[in-house]
Amino acid sequence: MFELTHVCVERGQRHILNIPNLQLPSNKVCVILGHNGSGKTTLMQCLARQLVPDQGQLTFNGYPLGQLSQRKLAQQIAFLPQSLPASTGLTVRELVQLGRFPWRGTWGRLQEADHKIVATAIEQVSMNHYADQFIEDLSGGERQRAWIAMLLAQESPVLLLDEPTSALDIAHQYELMALLQKLNRETGQGIVVILHDINLAARFADHILAMRQGRCFFQGSPKELMEPERLEALYGIPMSLIQHPQHDSKVALVC
Repeated sequence: MFELTHVCVERGQRHILNIPNLQLPSNKVCVILGHNGSGKTTLMQCLARQLVPDQGQLTFNGYPLGQLSQRKLAQQIAFLPQSLPASTGLTVRELVQLGRFPWRGTWGRLQEADHKIVATAIEQVSMNHYADQFIEDLSGGERQRAWIAMLLAQESPVLLLDEPTSALDIAHQYELMALLQKLNRETGQGIVVILHDINLAARFADHILAMRQGRCFFQGSPKELMEPERLEALYGIPMSLIQHPQHDSKVALVC
């Protein structure tokens, strides 16, 4: 569980994030929604300790986030930013091996147990056939899977992902979210992910946090969020809902 108390981030005397109190589950598929500039990424950066808020306190499972060492933080929370770091010249296997850094350090040699963890992570994302291929030779969807395998090799109980579907076509967006949901169900690892697509969130999320103007607008189940009046208040445009023909969820349409 992440807990935020009186968290505030200011830019130019303007509050871009203002969270009086928030508890966010870290053992489910949790989606953070909101329009551009709503504070989603700022919140995610605070959770990943990439950004220290100007005011307030964040705790993870009751422990102050700011008091964790960098290594201990990486053992607890794995973070994938929207702009992926450079990985040119690395094979999939070499990239995934970097996930063992929080446990072995810079100069620590990988042990047999580490290699097994790396192999399992690659298998979990169905990238066995690509293990020795260079990252730059992969498609966008394959590249995202490789990075997620690296997070899995990190063996952190929580994965934070900032808009991992933004560069993918619709088929690969659903494929990636299905993979994250499957990993949560099978491993128990919590997934906190930023999305823009309300229907993608409604299909795969267990819990949704909707942001608006730097504040928490809504928090709860997808079913509770998927009401026309609530969606219109969130996005500022009229919306209607239809029942998904093959799934127990609703689909939002712009009127």
